[in-house]
Amino acid sequence: CLVRTHEPTLPHPGALLSAAERLGRIPDVGRTIRRAIGKMLTDYPQPVDIFINLHPRDLMDETLYTLDSPLAPFSKQIVLEITEREALDDAGGVSLCASRLRKLGYRIAIDDLGAGYAGLSYFAQLSPEVVKIDMLLIRDLHKEDIKRKLVGSLITLCKELGMQVVSEGIETAEERDAVLALGGELLQGYLFAKPGRPYPVVAWD
Repeated sequence: CLVRTHEPTLPHPGALLSAAERLGRIPDVGRTIRRAIGKMLTDYPQPVDIFINLHPRDLMDETLYTLDSPLAPFSKQIVLEITEREALDDAGGVSLCASRLRKLGYRIAIDDLGAGYAGLSYFAQLSPEVVKIDMLLIRDLHKEDIKRKLVGSLITLCKELGMQVVSEGIETAEERDAVLALGGELLQGYLFAKPGRPYPVVAWD
């Protein structure tokens, strides 16, 4: 589920979240997003996994853990992506939050592994079910040997640990084929579909 608005001063999710951070409104934005997704899943029931980004501060919102939350009825099909918007000072606390979410049926993903704060120590502490490799490692993968070795090692490691791997930011057939050659089976990016209201038409060619 990708967050987009029609407000021209908030042209992308980063701008929306930055404004919410400055105004101290992250909990309100998170709750609004979760309500919208809950309604979408009610109106368009699909037997598929749904990936939803969480701002790190959302983990401190007790409404996320209630049995009457908008996402609770769909917890078995929801993967909560913990984003790398900011460093997480209390990794132990985050691990505890992840454990609480798992008990409710949610799965955990680390978003943007290989960029910013989403480092290997964070990876080890959360033991996610899903790892999403950052698009900066995927961009021009077919042209850069170092990137291929890094991505190949991450894919192999995650598979050995029983984690699913999603390669983000696939924009060309060459990037797609390079990931597939390294054993990556789950792909995301503009090559397949651009952001749109549920559900965008996917190009499988």
